[in-house]
Amino acid sequence: MTFKQLKVAVYADGADKDAMIAEYKKGYVTGFTTNPSLMKKAGVTDYVTFAKEVCAAIPDLPLSFEVFGDDFETMEKEAKVISALGKNVFVKIPIMLTDGTSTAPLIKKLSEQGIQLNVTAIFTIAQVRAAVHAFKAGTKNIVSVFAGRLADSGIDPIPVMKKTSKICRSKPGTMSLWASTRELYNLVEADECKCDIITVPNSVLAKIPGMGTTPMAGSKNTVLTFAKDIKDLGFSILK
Repeated sequence: MTFKQLKVAVYADGADKDAMIAEYKKGYVTGFTTNPSLMKKAGVTDYVTFAKEVCAAIPDLPLSFEVFGDDFETMEKEAKVISALGKNVFVKIPIMLTDGTSTAPLIKKLSEQGIQLNVTAIFTIAQVRAAVHAFKAGTKNIVSVFAGRLADSGIDPIPVMKKTSKICRSKPGTMSLWASTRELYNLVEADECKCDIITVPNSVLAKIPGMGTTPMAGSKNTVLTFAKDIKDLGFSILK
């Protein structure tokens, strides 16, 4: 399958502003997501300034920024600040607090206020149902299921993602998202599961130009790579 044959929307997952802008200019992705871990990795020191700069640089594609609070009152205040950054902004709300409390009541409250949400850190169908049920009809929201992390724990994410897509389609405006992508083939899997979106790190996005390469071409390219490395090494087996 080639990239152009995919129906799933591809979002870039990262918090390096320069890298986000670079991906934006390439034209492969149609949205961007961030999270606290990615911001830590990218060395972001001022959240609001970072978010404002990204919104200014990418004004016409969906952008997801996550709240940092761990209680409903703080999260609601943060959600309003984030939402006010732009009409293309989605506020990321984890499906639970650190003590395991469901955030469904907060999701319902924010959705009723017209805030676009991206409910994240979802691993189960029950969590998917809770999020979708909490969304106000007629609003636009995203349900992010961590398919890659499910696979990391030895669980096949495909059945979960297929059910997630079906549940999300039951409420217009709700989009299913395959999160924690590990390899390029996940794009094909997400597409086959009828997911609306897949978030992809830059390291995987870099492999998109190779989509559609035939096995024989791949074999030859590998041999050519070996030959180049052999020449660079300058080793000799035979004396």
